[in-house]
Order: sequence, then structure tokens, then C-alpha cells
Amino acid sequence: MKKGNIGVTTENIFPVIKKFLYSDHEIFLREMVSNAVDATQKLKTLTAQGDFKGELGDLTVKVSVDKENGTLTISDRGIGMTAEEIEKYINQIAFSGVNDFLDKYKDNANAIIGHFGLGFYSAFMVSKKVEIVTKSYTEGAQAVRWSCDGSPAFELEEVEKADRGSDIILHIDEDCKEFLEKARIESLLNKYCKFLPVPVAFGKKTEWKDGKQVDTEEDNVINNVEPLWTKTPSTLKDEDYKSFYRTLYPMQDEPLFWIHLNVDYPFNLTGILYFPRINNNIDIQRNKIQLYCNQVFVTDQVEGIVPDFLTLLHGVIDSPDIPLNVSRSYLQSDANVKKISTYITKKVADRLQSIFKEDRKAYEEKWDNLKIFINYGMLSQEDFYDRAKDFALLKDTEGKYFTYEEYKTLIKDNQTDKDGNLVYLYANDAEEEYSYIEAAKNKGYNVLLLDGQLDSPMVSMLEQKLEKSRFTRVDSDIVDRLIVKDDVKKDELSEQERDNMSQVFQSQMPKLDHAEFMVNIEALGADQQPVMITQSEYMRRMKEMSKFQPGMSFYQQMPDSYTLILNSEHPLLKQILEDTAKACDDALKPIESELKGLEARLAALRQTQSGKKPEEITQEEKDDVSNTEKSISEQKNKKNSIIADYAKDNKVVHQLIDLALLQNGMLKGAALNAFLKRSVEIIGK
Repeated sequence: MKKGNIGVTTENIFPVIKKFLYSDHEIFLREMVSNAVDATQKLKTLTAQGDFKGELGDLTVKVSVDKENGTLTISDRGIGMTAEEIEKYINQIAFSGVNDFLDKYKDNANAIIGHFGLGFYSAFMVSKKVEIVTKSYTEGAQAVRWSCDGSPAFELEEVEKADRGSDIILHIDEDCKEFLEKARIESLLNKYCKFLPVPVAFGKKTEWKDGKQVDTEEDNVINNVEPLWTKTPSTLKDEDYKSFYRTLYPMQDEPLFWIHLNVDYPFNLTGILYFPRINNNIDIQRNKIQLYCNQVFVTDQVEGIVPDFLTLLHGVIDSPDIPLNVSRSYLQSDANVKKISTYITKKVADRLQSIFKEDRKAYEEKWDNLKIFINYGMLSQEDFYDRAKDFALLKDTEGKYFTYEEYKTLIKDNQTDKDGNLVYLYANDAEEEYSYIEAAKNKGYNVLLLDGQLDSPMVSMLEQKLEKSRFTRVDSDIVDRLIVKDDVKKDELSEQERDNMSQVFQSQMPKLDHAEFMVNIEALGADQQPVMITQSEYMRRMKEMSKFQPGMSFYQQMPDSYTLILNSEHPLLKQILEDTAKACDDALKPIESELKGLEARLAALRQTQSGKKPEEITQEEKDDVSNTEKSISEQKNKKNSIIADYAKDNKVVHQLIDLALLQNGMLKGAALNAFLKRSVEIIGK
């Protein structure tokens, strides 16, 4: 028997492995099984080259738990090791700069294993003692046993072993007993080893016999040694891809389509990416891409490898050029990873482009599901926008689809304003904004339906990308002002009439939470609606954008801004104005007369003071202005009160306001009930 110390210049290696790898200690099993698979693959290579002429036989890697003795064993029939090879590969931990090892890697658990080939030593994260019983494939080889209790001290002795290969026996630590549970090992093997290229067996398959599950003679192989991404696409059918998708994601709906990746220059990469059906929720779909290295599972946290917008996809990427132990900082700086990200973006864009060209109808049918991927990509990645702008679609309220260029051609003749801007009209909800959409259609305009999760930031981006273009929601103004082609027609009301009409309606507007109303009077023609409500495009857009940009959150606190537009040329409005004059003129005349006198006095006082410096104006003069302003305010309040008293009993005014609110889904509860009762009364007259 030989005894000695493992060749490291610090005795801290084992505590470091235990401490810093502990958060990810389950990966020890991946490392052990991967090593066994590597040893098996090497034997197959030697056979192919003619360097090993013995029988390969059953090459299954076997994992077994002995709960009673507290051991977990990983056995293979690969190339095995001689005593000399154990000295070389196990006892000499091959890394440089040992002295600064702890300082350099103390915060990066994965780098310890990944950078220094310490995969085997991850066994000590969960074991109080590790044994290797191994026999080399070489003729006449002597089997040996190596053992170590987690200190640098080891023992190496000759033993008897009938077969080539290695048994790694882990004596599981007291605080890691979970790794002696069958269900726990089964789940880890399923997670990390599901697609390894050599059969991996864990126990025996079971069958139902005499009222209970019993073991059979057949090994319970947990992996598929030839997963779909390793096969040639031309040999596969659609059902193969769908079946593999069901294997990866048993609870998911059938995917829209997929992309089979296969590249060997300037790096190696294979994989299959699936476009899932999206239920309009970005976050819930993330982390569905599984990253493999030579069929060994690495992670499903693929940010940094896959462009952010493609983390919404599902599937598998396998590349030997990505290290098994991926740390986030390593990924972000790795040149190969950046190339892979660029390549995947290009492949996805090429695939979408080809589907669009080959079968436009099928592509349009998928668009509502695809839209969120493509919009997210265009918003987050400039180079993807440049590729996608030719196959990104716009959908109108009639369900027709257009490319950006096609839509521009469709609307340019009829939807260009007097300043030469192309106006894209849109609705977010075809039902709620129905009457506005119909009004726009009656003018010969086309209206887009932008009801997607990312349409608000898309609108802002497209306004920057598309030359002389702006997007306007159909309910943001009256139809004649959505696309202004001529100077706006002025109404013929006097200033006093305008004030009175505004006050009639302003005084009766309901107090709604998070809403404020302005009143505007427009001459829209006798055949147009008497009263309409529009919503400020700017404020609404800012509030929508604030959902995506935390720095704009103050917009969420601001009330929604609406405008009540009164059509001064409609007969009902003319009648209301006439009735207001009849009911209120006698009371208003002395107030109007007083107001004219006060306003003339205020104008004269301001004129007198305008030529003086502030310090030259006396306190008496300042008080005179202040008192006059106060008197004007009092007279206006009197006037408004008289008009409001009249308006509160005018059923036509309330009916018109409620109709406008109802059209915008803003009439609810008691107000809606009052409207219904009033409607019945009016009909009954």
C-alpha cells in the first residue's frame, strides 16, 4: 500500500470545495456520471482506431445507492486507470498559481471546477470519504483502490477487480443524506444526464406483480443516447420534433414551429429551438431553453448566451465550446458565447423570413403568437429590427395583414396630413373603440389593431424608424382632426355663448377617480355627433410607456386626461344654448355687465402699471389690482352657479354626457342606473 499527500501546496483545497461549491452541490452527480461517460467514450474511440481489440460488451454506466451503508456508487466499463494514471490525474491537481487560488476564486464556485478540471473533487462536497476502485483496459493491468477522507492524505493499494473500468464509491456525509434517497438521485439524473451519449442505468425497471411494484432483471436506463438534435434534419419528420417537444415539456401546447441548429464553424453548435404558443405573458415563459455541453445538461439560465428576446423560446442548445460550469461573468466576456448569440439571432431571422416567403398565409395565421417574439426582438436588438422589418406584420381591425412597406403604400394617399406626415390610425380594443373605428372607416381611413403586450413601446419605436410618420389612436380626437388636411373650421358662437355652453356641460361632468375632463367646442357639422369624449394621445402614451420604464412611474399617479367635445352645429346643442339663454339671461345680464366693467378696469390698471418698475408700484396700486381680480372671480362664480343650477335639471344635457361616457365604457354603477331610468322617461314623453 502507498500513502501520500495530494499534490497541492495548500491544505485548504477541500474546505474551499465544500464551502464555495455548497450552494450548487447537486452538480457532483453530473460530474461523476460525465467522467464515467468520458471513460466509456474513450474506450469506444480506442476500439475504432484499432488500439483496443477486446470485447466492448455492455457499456452501460450504472448508478446505485446503498442506503444501509451510506454509499452512492457510479460504475463504468470504460478505460479505467493504472496506479500511475491515478498519480497523474487524481493526486496531482493540475493548476497554476496555487498561492492566489483562494483569493481569486473564493466568490466564484463554478470557476473552481470549470477552470481547473476539478470535476472529480466535487465529490467531496457531499462525501466524508471517496474511493476509486479501478482497472485499466490495458492487458495485464493491476486493479487498484484509491481512497481519501477529504484531507490531502490518500491511500493507494492493489486489489482484485474482475472487469475493466472504474467504480467511484461516495461515502455520503451526514448533512447530505438526501443523496441516498432514490427519488432525489432519480430527479438529478433526469435533470443532468437525460441525453448523455452512453446508457446510464439507475436500478432496475419495475413491474406490477402480486399487488406491488417489484424489480425486473432489466436495467432502468434513464437517458436517450441519441437525442433529436444530434440527428440529421433531413431524416426527421414533423412528428419527431413534436414528440421530442412533448418529452422536454410534457404540459405545454404544441409548438408553432421549430429551428434545427447545426453549425461547425467558427464554433460547434447543435440544437433545436421551438416557438411556443404564447399566452401574452413574457415572464412566465422564460428559462425554457436548456443548455448542454456534449449532451451534458449545464443550465436553463441562458441569458447571455441567447439574445434576451429569444429566452422566450423553448428547446435545446448543445455546444462543446461553452464550458460545462458556466458562470454569468464568464459568459458575458466569452468571445465564443457572443458569436453563438449572433449566430442564433441570424438563424431565427432567416427561418422566419423563409416561412414568410414560402407560405405567407400560414405565417399570417401564426402571427398573433409570433408577434410578441418579433416585437420584443425589434425593441431590444437593433440588428434584429433590421432583419425583421421585412417580415414583421401590421394587422388592421378587419383582420388583414400587411408588411410595413405594404401598409405605407395602402394609406399614403388618404392618410397624409397637411404637413406631409403619414398618420397611422390604431385601436387597442376593437369592441370598446368600435364607434371611433367606424367613424374613421367612413372617412375612408384604415385602422390598425394594436392590442398586444408590447404595442405601446413598438408605436414609439416605429415613429422614430419610419420617416415622417406618427401613430394616433382613433379615440384621441374627433375624426376630422385625426388627420388634419385643411385649416380647422371656426365655430360662429360669441365668446359669451361659448363660455355659457362650456359651463353648462363642465358643471355637470361626474367626478371620476383618476380622470379629469376639459371641455372644447368645435363646429363639426349638423350630421356629426353632438357630444364626444376623446383621450389625450400624449398622456395616455406616457402612462402606457411608464409600465415598461421605471423612471417614468410618476405618470401612473397622474389622472387620465379626457376632452369633452361639444359640436356647436348640432341641433341639440343649439337648442340647449337657446334654452340656457331663456332660463338664465335675466339673472346673468347684471352679472355680465358688472364683469365687463371689472375686466375693463383691470385692463386699465395693468396698462398703467406696465410701464413701471416693480419697486415703483405702490401698495395701494397692488391692492387695487388684487381686489379687482377678486371681484371678477366672485362674479364669475355667481355666473357659473346660475348656469349650473339650470343645467342640473336639464335631462338632455345629462343624457348627452352619459351617452358620451357610455361610449367610452366610463358609465357604471348608480350613474348607469340613472341613465337607464332617464332614457325610459325621455322615450315615454
